[in-house]
Amino acid sequence: MTSSILVVDDEPRLAETLALALEGGGLTSEFVTSADSALERIEQGEFGLVITDLRMPGRNGRDLLHELQSKRPDMPVVVMTAYASLRDAVALVKDGAFDYISKPFEIDDVIATARRALRLTQVVNENRRLRAELEGRYSFGNLIGSSPAFAEVLRQIAEVCESRATVLIQGESGTGKELVARAIHFNSPRRDNPFIAINCSAIPEHLLESELFGHAKGAFTGAVAAREGRFVTANGGTLFLDEIGDLPASLQPKLLRALQDQTFEPVGSDRSVKVDVRIIAATHRDLEAAMDDDDFREDLYYRLAVYPIRVPALRERAGDVLPIASHFLSHFAAEMTKKISGFAPEAEAALSAYQWPGNIRELQNAIERATIVASQNVITPQDLPGYVTRAKRPAATNPAVPSDLDGEMERIERDFILAALQETDGVQVKAAERLGIAERSLWHRIKKLGIKIAKTAR
Repeated sequence: MTSSILVVDDEPRLAETLALALEGGGLTSEFVTSADSALERIEQGEFGLVITDLRMPGRNGRDLLHELQSKRPDMPVVVMTAYASLRDAVALVKDGAFDYISKPFEIDDVIATARRALRLTQVVNENRRLRAELEGRYSFGNLIGSSPAFAEVLRQIAEVCESRATVLIQGESGTGKELVARAIHFNSPRRDNPFIAINCSAIPEHLLESELFGHAKGAFTGAVAAREGRFVTANGGTLFLDEIGDLPASLQPKLLRALQDQTFEPVGSDRSVKVDVRIIAATHRDLEAAMDDDDFREDLYYRLAVYPIRVPALRERAGDVLPIASHFLSHFAAEMTKKISGFAPEAEAALSAYQWPGNIRELQNAIERATIVASQNVITPQDLPGYVTRAKRPAATNPAVPSDLDGEMERIERDFILAALQETDGVQVKAAERLGIAERSLWHRIKKLGIKIAKTAR
């Protein structure tokens, strides 16, 4: 523990003796003989703990505590007092003092109390550092991209972050939907409260209700103790429900009520719990198609989509590929202590030509792999995965502007779906995989376009 302790006592010999005893216990300490001197010294140096006498002429220990709570609320204060003033000391603990020590005291007890207080200071400082790091990581300056498609996402984040509106983030897998959710939270008035994320598709259905809403003791086999759910953990902050499209139908009514009323009952309990939680949900699924299939409640969808944000695929923001790749390269090169300054022109061309079906997550993995294998001070095509360098750059064309854009887009979509179905002998699961979309999304498109699929006789 490197934080210093400041001892405050109007009796110089006692203050010095205590400071020396703390030094003997391996703790750095100084002493002053008045509250005014203590405040001046604290302005000049870094201290992790103040140990002050309660009874002092002029400003006493209570005055010093209240002054520090105003100026340095994170600094723990331990009060020393004679036995006759124990009631005052206990009252000060209720007012915010870390602890009290009654005179005469055992120095080992003082050292043990000081160590506990300094550990608190370390935890507070570490939390502050981590929070600053998180806020910096998810500040607007670290959301990389200047393409028109991504600029619209940034505009929407700036527009919605100050409100408490529920947000639905939609986009393909790997596009950075959680990054957008965290950016909204860490630029909102809730930034100092928890950001809790849960993936609705990663938790078995029979456990998901308990994960979200908690459970009472004995609610089910194995529930040996009551447990708070993510809604309670996120109270005052933001709850991010990733892959909300995979939320089981049985849980959708309970989630709807929690969204509307900010109230729910833990599993196995009839006690209502009230919370203050902002919901941000995300999905790669077509929820409108899911509603058509009765897989997703319409009322829940509209409650989630108060403010929808669509995160574009990386192929829709081609101009952002190289800046994002450079960001990843700087990160991985520093992490691996390798001096790599950038990309060779041929590598840049390959990165720009590839379509990145796995989006930003795929690009990140490719750059990490390239950083590992690179043997020069720049990334070359040989360092990149083979599937990236084998991609052919699309031929430059100047197509005529269609008079019916919607009709033209529908024709192109129909042609691709028919081609995929033909390649897979009409097997929709395989056709969906071939097109890189969900099976239900393919079914919805087939229905919308009126495509007839002939049944093969067997």
